[in-house]
Amino acid sequence: MPNWVIAASYFLHMIATVIWVGGIAVMALAYPAARRALGDGPRSSALMAELHRRFSPLAMTSLGTLLVTGLAQMSVNKNYEGFLNIANAWAVAILLKHLAFAVMALIGAYSVWGIAPALARLALLESKGKADGAELAALRKREERLNQLNFVCALLVLLFTAVARSV
Repeated sequence: MPNWVIAASYFLHMIATVIWVGGIAVMALAYPAARRALGDGPRSSALMAELHRRFSPLAMTSLGTLLVTGLAQMSVNKNYEGFLNIANAWAVAILLKHLAFAVMALIGAYSVWGIAPALARLALLESKGKADGAELAALRKREERLNQLNFVCALLVLLFTAVARSV
């Protein structure tokens, strides 16, 4: 593979990482603070809906970019000895990185296609004064916990990347 392709792959991989991990950090760290400041009312629901609307396409694009560029980089790495050949420290770190990445992808899918629509429905009901406050609070709490877990997984991905690059 030409050097410029690998360089472009690293560049795109880093951009996608920054967008994805940055978005996860906002959802895990900044949004709960904003929700506490706004309260658990319609303004808080509107903020989360807007964050989801803006971040979801970026997250999905980043996910695809990370998959394609990561596979390209792995295929030219001198430590790569074949699919599921876990014969060295680099391969162990990459396997753990991919497992954490898979958990992040699953959490993201559940958040986008499970929690966000349910929150949007409840937010609409809330704006009409018909929402079940306990159900909405429980769903927001579940979303907050999943965002925190996603952030921990993102940190693990970065840790395992650092380990892989050090060997």
